[in-house]
Amino acid sequence: MSVASFTQSAAQSAARLALFALIASTAQAQPVVQGGVLTDAAGRTLYTFDKDQPNKSNCAGGCLQSWPPYVAAPTAGTKPMSGVARFEHDDMQHWTFNGSPLYYFIGDAKPGDRNGDSKGGVWHVVKPGAAPTPATTGSSY
Repeated sequence: MSVASFTQSAAQSAARLALFALIASTAQAQPVVQGGVLTDAAGRTLYTFDKDQPNKSNCAGGCLQSWPPYVAAPTAGTKPMSGVARFEHDDMQHWTFNGSPLYYFIGDAKPGDRNGDSKGGVWHVVKPGAAPTPATTGSSY
């Protein structure tokens, strides 16, 4: 890889991370169901990670660069849907579904994308009411 290609790739990654940081810092809603899957209010797909524990994220370092947590202030005056809650992690309120922390995938370019589903065999879109996907082996991110 040339220096120019590496620099351009790093700049694109930094831009995506900045976008997700902006999303996370400005989101003002609990998760909702759109198209049969859990999303944020804007329709961006949310995922769970098989290696997490109830109300505890095990995604760190490079994992968080590809899978930013879904942190958002709850909408005032509304009650989250059944199974949705928040927990404290790294001084942020991280949303969960049935105790599983929720994440975005950096590879989803627009609302409705589901490019992270089954990634590494351990990342899954959340389909409320569907049977949980069993954990499999594979890359963690």
